[in-house]
Amino acid sequence: QVQLVESGGGLVQAGGSLRLSCAGSGRSLSIYSMGWFRQAPGKEREFVAGQRWIAGYTYGIDSVDSVQGRFTISRDNAKNTLYLEMNNLKPEDTAVYYCAAKYGSVAALNIQGAYDYWGQGTQVTVSS
Repeated sequence: QVQLVESGGGLVQAGGSLRLSCAGSGRSLSIYSMGWFRQAPGKEREFVAGQRWIAGYTYGIDSVDSVQGRFTISRDNAKNTLYLEMNNLKPEDTAVYYCAAKYGSVAALNIQGAYDYWGQGTQVTVSS
């Protein structure tokens, strides 16, 4: 069983930065595909960025167009933690951010049903 706990959310002005963390426990996440999703008020949860496990410590990365060049996904296997570095934040980035994990590879990182484990979420609020 895997437990995921997000942290690092908060209130920031437009143009600011935050780094979200997703700490895993229960099992090593090194052979898990992982993703970040977000849900804005009144909207459905959507994919933000993810890492697909390929082999060993090699991962493929994908992200939505709206965050490319601003958000960076990474992981530290020694700390069993996934990160989302968010720069040049915009008010439309306001949402609850969730991390998710699936053992092994995944056909499509953006499919929520593909993931087995989810965190409880962390709130990110960007003021204009």
